[in-house]
Amino acid sequence: MDNLNYEIKELIISALELEDIKPENIVDSEPLFGEGLGLDSIDALELGVALKKKFGVKFSAENADNKKHFASVDALAAYIKSCTGESA
Repeated sequence: MDNLNYEIKELIISALELEDIKPENIVDSEPLFGEGLGLDSIDALELGVALKKKFGVKFSAENADNKKHFASVDALAAYIKSCTGESA
């Protein structure tokens, strides 16, 4: 498992207080919202703040790509890598 993906999963669990879920229970490519992990818009806001604190990435309310960035753990990892200059 990619270390960044694992860090994102741990952050999702801690920031959203998902006590019954372990990082290995979250599938990297599975949707985070709706049918997948079942997160909602409030979770997205909390997660966005936590991602900014940990990785220094910013999300803008006006950015139409946010939905794409928050689609899955894989999508978040790709966005973080693109913002921080890491290779995918």
